[in-house]
Amino acid sequence: MNISHIRNATIIVQYAGKKFLVDPMLADKGAYPPFPAGINEEMRNPLNDLPTSIDHIINDVDAVILTHLHLDHYDDVAKEVLPKNIKVFVQNEGDAKQVKSDGFQQVEILEENTLFDGIQLIKTQGEHGRGEELLKNMGQVSGVVFKHEKEKTLYVAGDTVYYEGVKIELDTHTPDVIIVNAGDNLWQDSGSLVMGKEDVFEVHKKAPDAKVIAVHMEAVNHWTLSREELKRFGEEKGFSSSLLVPGDGESYNF
Repeated sequence: MNISHIRNATIIVQYAGKKFLVDPMLADKGAYPPFPAGINEEMRNPLNDLPTSIDHIINDVDAVILTHLHLDHYDDVAKEVLPKNIKVFVQNEGDAKQVKSDGFQQVEILEENTLFDGIQLIKTQGEHGRGEELLKNMGQVSGVVFKHEKEKTLYVAGDTVYYEGVKIELDTHTPDVIIVNAGDNLWQDSGSLVMGKEDVFEVHKKAPDAKVIAVHMEAVNHWTLSREELKRFGEEKGFSSSLLVPGDGESYNF
């Protein structure tokens, strides 16, 4: 398994001989207005350039996984540059309808046991914040577990905070590698939309033998948790050896 962090939640997963592109946000720096999140609304998104060319990112991709369709996970540039005949996995019928209307021809809804060339892909639950009103506004989100007899188990949690549903997924799948979206991004006065440092620590405590990779950091205007702060927190709490906080363009083999 090779995991390459591109930017924000965009990652490339090389797994059992296949290349997956997850949550592609491929626009140039500053292409989009800031999210009206109540903070840093003078900063246009994304905040950083891609660390490599779009051609390099999308070359030889076997499938795309969209955990949900927010702009910072599936943007206008991705819609334009990805081949329309590429396999695209989505979380539900509503997302499938939208992606098909964008011109993609091979769209499949992830289930509890989706198979793709011998790789098991399992849709997982998530909550994009805390509180009924915020969850209603943010809409349904998902993650995905990768399983194959020749690979370690990978859990991509997606845009979720740490809550009972994540505990269930960790207990059910016992992943060896966990990717969490950990920028502690805020929305107005409604609180966090994704994991903060305490959430990441809870993930580690629940799965102490797993490597935890923290992405979705320092990339869009409403982030509040920096990479350096999370690294320091990992050292303070004694789990830095289990925590990986990649910069844009960094990759890991497992």
